[in-house]
Amino acid sequence: MVAPLRIDVVTIFPGMLDGFLRESILKRAVEKGLVRFGTVNLRDFATDARRSTDDRPYGGGPGMVMIPGPIFDAVESVRTPESRIVLMTPQGRRFDQEVAAQLARERHVVFICGHYEGVDERVREGLATDELSIGDYVLTNGVLPAAVVIDATVRLLDGVLGHEEATCEESFSRGLLEYPHYTRPAEFRGRKVPDALLSGDHAAIARWRNEQALCRTRARRPDLMETNNGKGE
Repeated sequence: MVAPLRIDVVTIFPGMLDGFLRESILKRAVEKGLVRFGTVNLRDFATDARRSTDDRPYGGGPGMVMIPGPIFDAVESVRTPESRIVLMTPQGRRFDQEVAAQLARERHVVFICGHYEGVDERVREGLATDELSIGDYVLTNGVLPAAVVIDATVRLLDGVLGHEEATCEESFSRGLLEYPHYTRPAEFRGRKVPDALLSGDHAAIARWRNEQALCRTRARRPDLMETNNGKGE
């Protein structure tokens, strides 16, 4: 049996993850033994009476910066030789489906969740193996983007969604947005399900879906068409 993916999240707000990691698909993945989650409270590694994890920046300026000591100690308390240490930061490379697939193939991923003005640069230089961003905007702390990355990654693990083809035709899985979906009834408020989907002709259905995926991607995300060289499958 393949060992479960282990995911640890280092943060000063572990409570933000309590419900998220125990519901829906993530709960199912844990129950199936496909993933193990852990949260590491940075304040447990603070060395002063106030359990401080931040300080004023050298050189002045607004806000506070997370000090390196507790972060290094927290990560080193769970790190193994196979660990991938991911710092969530607006300055990181853009997270996408390909990166999610890469993380799903790892055995241990540790997420460092910053706060305030960010983390001491020495964390980036001497500890993190990856830096990821979920978009060009700033959030109050790194727990929310880490949760997004965790969800997108765990659902790609074999056996999590219950069907090996469940993720094959999703948006971004082959460089295109996904085609439209329909279910019962066949007509709703004057809008009908396309004839191709009702035909029972699997080849015709496949062609329709591919055409719709191409059209939707051209209209909504032309940048993906450029990356994909305008090709569908």
